[in-house]
Amino acid sequence: MRCTAIVLAAGKGSRMNSSVSKQYMELDGFPLIYYALRAFEKSAVDDVILVTGQQDIEYCHKEVVEKYRFQKVRSITAGGSERYQSVYYGLCAVQNADIVLIHDGARPFVTSELIERTIHAAVRYGSGIAAVRAKDTVKIVNEQQFAVQTPPRDSVWMMQTPQTFRYEKIRQAYETVMKQQISNITDDAMVLETVFQEPVKIVEGSYRNIKVTTPEDMEVAEVFCGAVLE
Repeated sequence: MRCTAIVLAAGKGSRMNSSVSKQYMELDGFPLIYYALRAFEKSAVDDVILVTGQQDIEYCHKEVVEKYRFQKVRSITAGGSERYQSVYYGLCAVQNADIVLIHDGARPFVTSELIERTIHAAVRYGSGIAAVRAKDTVKIVNEQQFAVQTPPRDSVWMMQTPQTFRYEKIRQAYETVMKQQISNITDDAMVLETVFQEPVKIVEGSYRNIKVTTPEDMEVAEVFCGAVLE
C-alpha cells in the first residue's frame, strides 16, 4: 500500500487578523506549516503533496521545503478559492497512491501515531477519520436560534484531520462534487457520505490536535509548544 498525504495550506486565515497567512506565522521559531510537514516526514507516508496559494509556491519551495529538508514533499500545487477545490487539485497531483490522507496544515500537532492509525483504518474499512468525543452538550437550533434538539453526547464527535481514504474512491467522490458544484462541503468525510452514502470509520484523535484559526488558538498552540506566554 502506497500512501500519499495532501497537506492543505492555501487558506487566507482571515479570522487570524494578521497580515501574514496563518500557515506561515511563526510558532516557537518555525512557520506553522512546518509542524504538520515534519509529522508526515516522520510517518509511514510515502509522499506529500503541499497545496498552497499560487503566489506562495516559490516561497514554500525555498523557505519551507528546501530550508527544512523535507524529502517527502514531491509536489507543491496551487489550491482553489474554497477548501474542497484545494483538496481536488491536491488529489489530481497524486501519483500511484492506494491510500490518501487529507490534512489541514493549520493543525500542527498531528502525530505519526495518529497518522498511522488512520491509515490502518482506511486499509481495513475504506476510511479513517480522526475525531474526538464532544466534551460539551451539543444543541441543534432553528433559524430563530431556539434549541430544538439535544443529541446524546456519547454519539457526538468533533471531526479533525487527517481524514484518510482509499484513493480511487475519494477521487471519484470529489470528481462528482466538482462536476455538480456541490459547495456546502465542510469536511472530506462529508464528500464520501454525500456522493456514495457511505459511512466513514472514526479513529480516536487527540484534543491537542487543534486547528489554529484565531489568535486565541495561536496562544494555545504556543502553550503546547512549551513557549512561555507573557
